[in-house]
Amino acid sequence: MACRISELVLGCHDPEVLARFWCEVLDFVVLDREGDEMVEIGPREGFGGAQPTIILSRRERPEPGKPRLHIDVNATDRDHEAELERLLALGARPADIGQSGEEPWHVLADPEANEFCLLRARIPQL
Repeated sequence: MACRISELVLGCHDPEVLARFWCEVLDFVVLDREGDEMVEIGPREGFGGAQPTIILSRRERPEPGKPRLHIDVNATDRDHEAELERLLALGARPADIGQSGEEPWHVLADPEANEFCLLRARIPQL
C-alpha cells in the first residue's frame, strides 16, 4: 500500500492569524488546537478524508533559507480572476519570484509572507 499526504506542517509566527487566513481561502475549519503553539485546520468532514489537514506550528524565529514546501490552490466555485480578488481581499499579496507574467498561475504570499500559487482551472468548478 502507498502512503498519502495526511497533513502539511507550516512553521509560522502566529498560528491563529494564518489559521483564519487559510480557513477562509480553503473553506476549512479549525480541527485541533494546542494552546497558542499549534492550530490544525482541515476540511469540514475532519481528519482522514481526501484532503490533507494543515498544521500551523509556532516558530519564534524564521528558519533560515527558503521553505521547501508551498501550497497550490485552485478555485472550485468561481473563475480565476474572481478568486484572485477574493484572496487579495483576505490579505494575500502578490509575490515576485521572477515570473514572466505568462504563467498560468499567480504567485501570492499569505500574511506571514509564505508563498503560494493560485492555479488556473485544473479542478472543475462545482
